[in-house]
Amino acid sequence: MSRVLLAVMSVAISLAVLLTSILVIENFFVGDTPSTGNSSATSNVSSVVSLPTEDPPVTRVATATVAVTGDLLMHEPIITNAKFTEGYNFDSIYTYLKEYASKADYAVANLETTLRGTEDGYSYSGYPQFNCPDEIIDATKDAGFDMLLTANNHSYDTRLKGMLRTLEVVDEKGVDRLGIVKDETEKKYRVVDVNGVKIGMLCYTYETDNDEGDVALNGIPLSDEAKELVNAFSYGELDAFYAKAEEQIAAMKQEGAECTVLYIHWGEEYQTTENKNQNTIAQKMCDLGFDVIVGGHPHVVQPVELLTSSVDDAHKTVCIYSVGNAVSNQRRERMNLKTGHTEDGVLFSVTFAKYSDGTVRLEGCDLLPTWVNMFNSKALGGKKVYQIIPLDTAKEDWFAAFDLRETSESNARASYERTQKIVGEGMTAVTEYLNNLPEIEE
Repeated sequence: MSRVLLAVMSVAISLAVLLTSILVIENFFVGDTPSTGNSSATSNVSSVVSLPTEDPPVTRVATATVAVTGDLLMHEPIITNAKFTEGYNFDSIYTYLKEYASKADYAVANLETTLRGTEDGYSYSGYPQFNCPDEIIDATKDAGFDMLLTANNHSYDTRLKGMLRTLEVVDEKGVDRLGIVKDETEKKYRVVDVNGVKIGMLCYTYETDNDEGDVALNGIPLSDEAKELVNAFSYGELDAFYAKAEEQIAAMKQEGAECTVLYIHWGEEYQTTENKNQNTIAQKMCDLGFDVIVGGHPHVVQPVELLTSSVDDAHKTVCIYSVGNAVSNQRRERMNLKTGHTEDGVLFSVTFAKYSDGTVRLEGCDLLPTWVNMFNSKALGGKKVYQIIPLDTAKEDWFAAFDLRETSESNARASYERTQKIVGEGMTAVTEYLNNLPEIEE
């Protein structure tokens, strides 16, 4: 037999052996033995076998930082000194804060005035019944603020028409609002998408009773229509408030809210510590599941606290009882309170993180003290200028950074110390908690 023939036979035998092996393997994987001759043995192995795979790694997919400042308390001197030949301009309020508000993904302030306009015999005014030119919204928006809180004790100062016009102006200017609705078809909360993180937001103010026992804001009885439009609660009927808040947080989560913030107008004016009502309400809101509580109204800064739910030990709530004034004419020389606390405020920031497995949690909290500088401007013909000064310790020379005079710089330093004394302990507790959160492996 020739060598060529032998080689051909050898190759043929090898091919036959290989084919047989393949058929045996195929039959093994599809569940048949080679002896059955089952036609299913011709199936493609890759379409049948499910090889084990590892779960994809969990990754952080988005972060959302929400910054909140205090009361835009538009006293008459602020309005008067913002009047120019061409109209009103409040931009100088935010000259230095703009840098910080704009950095936040979403910035919020409390609009403690109405925008009734000057029709029907009304004029622009400050305390006790606030009515400010519309241009305050332009300046606030230009400074980087995305939302204005409209539910506070001065919301009804110019009655129903003024309250509703305020909402209309804010809408026309392209700024979000929260706390009061135009009609009963509007939702009294918002679910805001910030960088892909859905944040449920709710705003409430306390009610006051007048001598006749009517439901009132700032002592002014609300009309029947107004009562249905304002998110307001009574200290004397807290259970009713809790029931409404519970319904609203459930509705927000039903709409996809992955975390929640409550803005609340409460407490006692000029008190640098919270009262028992604030403590009680804050704990209940923590129990209901709110992640962050931001308070206002006292016109001074109040402490920060880390709360633990009484129904779920794993749930924590960060609460700042009052963010103080953002801007006002409540100067120490004009106040019975001579400590300077009414000149102080904060820009309070929280950061939520979202992961690829759907987890959303609070992972950051920051607080920037602010101080209202008031000075006479030669460039503006002697007009008084009110400016929010961000007391950023990263800027070593505040004198140069914020164009301060020597006395103003010392007042700014004193303001910083006042605020840190109030919030320092609470911020340390919050920071330690967040720094020790269980790691999510990425």
